[in-house]
Amino acid sequence: MFYSLRSVLLVHKDPKERSELAVAIRRTVDCTVLESDSPAEALKLLQDDEVSVILTDLFAPSNEGLELLKKASQHNSQIVTIVGVPVDHRGMALESLRRGAFFCLNTPYNHEETIIATSRALQHHDLLTKGEIKARKFRKSDGFHGIIGQAPKMRQLFNNIEKLAAEGDSSVLVLGESGTGKELVARAIHAHGPRSRKNFVPVNCAAIPEDLLESELFGYVKGAFTGATQAKMGRLQYAEGGTLFLDEIGDMKASLQAKLLRVLQEKEFEPVGGVKPVSVDVRIVAATHRDLEKSVAEGRFREDLYYRLNVIPLQIPPLRKRKEDISLLIERFVGIYNRKKKNPFKGFSDDALQALKQYPWPGNVRELENLVQRMSIFFAGQSVSRKDLPEKYQGCDEAQQQPVQEQENSISLEDGGVDFNLLVNRFENQLILQALNVTGGNKREAAKLLNLKRTTLIEKLKRKNILTDN
Repeated sequence: MFYSLRSVLLVHKDPKERSELAVAIRRTVDCTVLESDSPAEALKLLQDDEVSVILTDLFAPSNEGLELLKKASQHNSQIVTIVGVPVDHRGMALESLRRGAFFCLNTPYNHEETIIATSRALQHHDLLTKGEIKARKFRKSDGFHGIIGQAPKMRQLFNNIEKLAAEGDSSVLVLGESGTGKELVARAIHAHGPRSRKNFVPVNCAAIPEDLLESELFGYVKGAFTGATQAKMGRLQYAEGGTLFLDEIGDMKASLQAKLLRVLQEKEFEPVGGVKPVSVDVRIVAATHRDLEKSVAEGRFREDLYYRLNVIPLQIPPLRKRKEDISLLIERFVGIYNRKKKNPFKGFSDDALQALKQYPWPGNVRELENLVQRMSIFFAGQSVSRKDLPEKYQGCDEAQQQPVQEQENSISLEDGGVDFNLLVNRFENQLILQALNVTGGNKREAAKLLNLKRTTLIEKLKRKNILTDN
């Protein structure tokens, strides 16, 4: 679900090398990376997607990469092309430049060199298209900087992003449940503001082990620890002039919170093992699904850091509070997962859509995207009806949709009694779904709310076929 207005089309025949390079570019450059294994397929993708930069192999000895360069330029003269040329084909590098290539790289690709070339190519594309992005009108399929939504809460979110993005220095705290698209909002803030020409650097504080997070963020000097044979630049310094996005900052340990506070207050930091402060100019956008005020009260998060980060809070509504956007999101995801299919998925019937709009979506947009991807695989060439959906998405009867208290008041032992096991099972299902809703699908936190062991909750989820993303 993460889309950027800037996109790189990577054309490389080796799937393993292509995938590794695509991952490296995604991690360090603010762009979407599309992948293709041949120039012919790349030309088809150009018809469906707006591409900023093409990074293509020469495809010797046929040199199809040069033909792709020519046809891409005819399709859109503002596409910037980088051509990968084998070391022993130096003459073809010159020929590529003559035919309009922006840059030539030696293959096999060096990831660091390729990232630098790609970043500069995107900057060149930005200059060529200067002014066009802001002039682009809102379209249902594009959303706002890739964020899909037309619900009132989403339009208000878009307005707020525009206002705070214009002020490019203040820290922003993005709040929302897991799967709502907090990184996408952070990217929109970066893309819409004065720092958009510099790097957007994302860091997931929960995904990187605590003992590695400090060196990832702040870098280290040579000899800082065993194995540090040379100095390494941290992600904070790589974001110089741009935006550093700290996802799940509520999971950051206290010692790192203190170092981050210094960055916000003094605009400087010390690499691991270093003694000389390094000045840095970055905008910090942080995000969390946790209640940071509660974490502050419990002593797990620094109060001074919380107020430094919470200069501008931005709340993303969960999917269950903007269900009118479900059809738009499904339309977008179906289009994405049909892109390379010879037998395209035909989407969802009206009764299936109605059932999906009744579901509480504890995993939010990420869960919806996962469902569409799954259905597009198992129902290629078909449309999905309500009965084809996994059981938990098929909808509830009126008794299941009523609040717990209303159900208690409506239970009657008259007219032949009740199905005890069915009612208990429904009640248990509702409690579990409510706990998952409150915690954004986090099973550990949901188990705490229900006063259960995490393993017990997981067993219940498996038995009841209630799937979540985390």
